[in-house]
Amino acid sequence: MSEHTATPPNPDPATPVDALPLWHGFAPELDPAKVLFSEIIPGGGHGSWLLSRGTALRLAALDPAANASVILYATAPAHERYNMPDSLKAQHTAHFTRGHVLMSDMGRAMASITHDSVGWHDPLGSLLDTASMQRRYGEHRYEQHRNAMHRSGRDGLLIEIGKYGLAARDLIAPVNFFSKVTVDEEGRFHFVADHARALATVELRLDMDVLVALSAAPHALDPGAHYRPGRIGLAAWRCGPAPADDYCRNFCPENARAHHNADVFAAR
Repeated sequence: MSEHTATPPNPDPATPVDALPLWHGFAPELDPAKVLFSEIIPGGGHGSWLLSRGTALRLAALDPAANASVILYATAPAHERYNMPDSLKAQHTAHFTRGHVLMSDMGRAMASITHDSVGWHDPLGSLLDTASMQRRYGEHRYEQHRNAMHRSGRDGLLIEIGKYGLAARDLIAPVNFFSKVTVDEEGRFHFVADHARALATVELRLDMDVLVALSAAPHALDPGAHYRPGRIGLAAWRCGPAPADDYCRNFCPENARAHHNADVFAAR
């Protein structure tokens, strides 16, 4: 788990670019006084963070072909987690974009998508597993390849949730941010290549206290012949909980109920 320390104020304009805080590269407009942390996850890498209700999280695709597989768990009770079927059914959608809410299996709003420069994020395509990765890209183990090793999205997320006492039985379907999958009339999935351009961004507001785990491995359906996942930039800052007139809260009646449930839970 990453160390989250206070971000220093903006440096003098003469400061070399490579000495600037990481978030300056993909979220330069943020108020330094509110920024909690920023990180860059290398392609194929992974990370996890405990984030409080009222925290905003920006994800940025720093390279073409970036994919961010994200899963959410409530910090208490630990068994509550993001539920893909309920989130899609309640909002009558098969993809996520601004206004949509990631709901838990208890009917609460866990996170809301407050900004999106892409317009479509995949909730259906699941995770790249190690066997599929090795068939597609070959085997690149750490012992031989060090930082050029290949790691699947499934293994990356299992490593992260294992830090908090969760295991394979707890692994859930992710949201694959920056990826697009369509479904034809026969029910077949189709991966859309070159969907998100470099520096595309999406922002989540955390509506509960949550564990966020992320893998930057390739999408499970990406047909590319080479293992070249893009980097993901992250920046988190204080934004406060959703107000009464919030766009995501009022996107549809189901979202309003999910936010109400989260508000009641937070007020216990």
